[in-house]
Amino acid sequence: MARLNQIIAVEKGAKGRAQREIADVLRTLQKPALLSGISRVYRPKDDEGETLPPESTKVQVRSEDALRDVAKSLTRLFDVVATKDWANRDARADVVVDGRTILAQVPVTYLLFLEKQLAELHSFVDKLPVLDSAESWTYDESQDVWRTDPVETSRTKKVPRAHVLYEATEKHPAQVEAFTEDVIVGTWTKVAFSGALPARRVNELRDRVDRLQSAVKYAREEANATEVDDRQAGDAIFGYLFA
Repeated sequence: MARLNQIIAVEKGAKGRAQREIADVLRTLQKPALLSGISRVYRPKDDEGETLPPESTKVQVRSEDALRDVAKSLTRLFDVVATKDWANRDARADVVVDGRTILAQVPVTYLLFLEKQLAELHSFVDKLPVLDSAESWTYDESQDVWRTDPVETSRTKKVPRAHVLYEATEKHPAQVEAFTEDVIVGTWTKVAFSGALPARRVNELRDRVDRLQSAVKYAREEANATEVDDRQAGDAIFGYLFA
């Protein structure tokens, strides 16, 4: 069993580590290339047409994985602060969202901490990448990413042609004009992939953060303003937020 001063000593380090890890996640999510994938398959127009190898890139980063990483990073911090605050709790109140008690008998100091963290989480959710609304996306269970419907585009090749301006006569040779013509020789089939989130998912997450923020503020208003038992609050919080 730890002492309160030991918990206070490790709190600053846990907070700094969580902030660095979240910053790393956000930097990764701001790189569209890591969230995007593509598959292109070429089909020649006929058996004599040129064959080209398929092209593909895989989605390297998935936003749902980022949410889990953030939850993991913050859970330790939330637990450390919960252990400290519960040890000195005097004023406390329940955090209730839509009749559901998320956390019971929360000290006012921890409610203040939650308000700050939820404000930062709100900012994080606002920065989550959203699927391009100009595309029609479906979820690909086999690859655990979103994908678009296949789109076919033609591949053309310039073919030399000749046009006879004047036919040959006994006195004059034929006059011929050379030109090139774009001829369809095959078809590209393109499918785009993405590790971003649907807008409805981001809106749902934002709504959950908003509701929890309101509940925490209400609980703080309701609350009055050593050895410790370890507390686990992070799993309960992120079990609700990112469910």
